[in-house]
Amino acid sequence: MSLDDAALDTLFRAARTKNAWTDEPVSDEVLQQLYDIVKFGPTSANSSPARFVFLRTPEAREKLKPALNPGNIEKTMTAPVTVIVAFDPLFYEKLPKLFPHADARGWFSGNPDLADETAFRNGTLQGAYLIMAARALGLDCGPMSGFDRAKVDQLFLSDQGWKSNFLVNLGHGVAEDAFERSPRLDFDEACVLA
Repeated sequence: MSLDDAALDTLFRAARTKNAWTDEPVSDEVLQQLYDIVKFGPTSANSSPARFVFLRTPEAREKLKPALNPGNIEKTMTAPVTVIVAFDPLFYEKLPKLFPHADARGWFSGNPDLADETAFRNGTLQGAYLIMAARALGLDCGPMSGFDRAKVDQLFLSDQGWKSNFLVNLGHGVAEDAFERSPRLDFDEACVLA
């Protein structure tokens, strides 16, 4: 079954990164629903290394503020939710639950380079699933990478041992876009049929 044009527009063609937000809140129930969709996106060996910290309060965003690049401060302070998309470097400790039909934990526990690469790659995939699922639920997204990762890790993730990857502001964006959509590469510039 293919998605119709309206769904494809919502997810990709008409969707825009948002930098300004309405005051409409995003409920904890919607965030739960969001994760309950994201968790079904594929990852290698069902590793699911992504971890998400949902900053919902003004106090949490103020705590984040010193780690943001100047150009990301205003849009983050006014977003209803900012998600720290992170990954667990020790994701493989969950593999006996997530991949019970093989000893997948052993593939990674003695190979830190493979574990790091797998955690980062698959955690990034899950962050992309988060953006698509949020759009499917009627939320707008403002993904960004302009922040001090070490500071975010220290402020929000050190207790869990997680590492930050990127941030995503969530909410209901204002209708006006600051500028026209930037160009994209054509098929023959980005693809090879072999």
